[in-house]
Amino acid sequence: VAIGLLAAMLRLSSSLAARWLVIGYVEVIRNTPLLVQLYLVYFVLAPVLGLERFWAGVLCLAVFEGAFAAEIFRGGIQAVRRGQWEGAWALGLSRAQAYRFIVLPQALRVILPPLAGLAVSLVKHSAIVSIIAVFDLTNEGRNVISDTFLTFEIWLTVAALYLLVTVTLSLGVGALERRLKGSAA
Repeated sequence: VAIGLLAAMLRLSSSLAARWLVIGYVEVIRNTPLLVQLYLVYFVLAPVLGLERFWAGVLCLAVFEGAFAAEIFRGGIQAVRRGQWEGAWALGLSRAQAYRFIVLPQALRVILPPLAGLAVSLVKHSAIVSIIAVFDLTNEGRNVISDTFLTFEIWLTVAALYLLVTVTLSLGVGALERRLKGSAA
């Protein structure tokens, strides 16, 4: 979320260099497979930075999901009417204050549903870090299968646990959306 918000704000800034940097970041990340990015981070970047495999997986997922979040935030910010910005400037608010007090609270209603979808996607994408032997649910499932040979039962349990996490997340976001709609009335 932090990467996405920062990238969206840079993309909407008046700096041509910042805009092109973010456009490059978003296009490269969104148009290359997550698996390839994970290999690059783990085998190229992690040794240079001295990252353990867990942090390499976290970094890769954060950068990957951040590119998608940047577009969600950008769309939500651009959905706020121009008059709201003009009102903020008429009140003498700085750009940061306009974002904090006027624009982002209004954009939240627009960005919450796709951001929730992105969070669910992050949970599901986290299974891919098992290829670099990070101890996630999928990797642990494979370990249990190798010990017990209960393939069907273990994969069904792993799927049920992922479903439990994602449904709980979706229900929580749904409750937050209803709360935001109630406060808008």
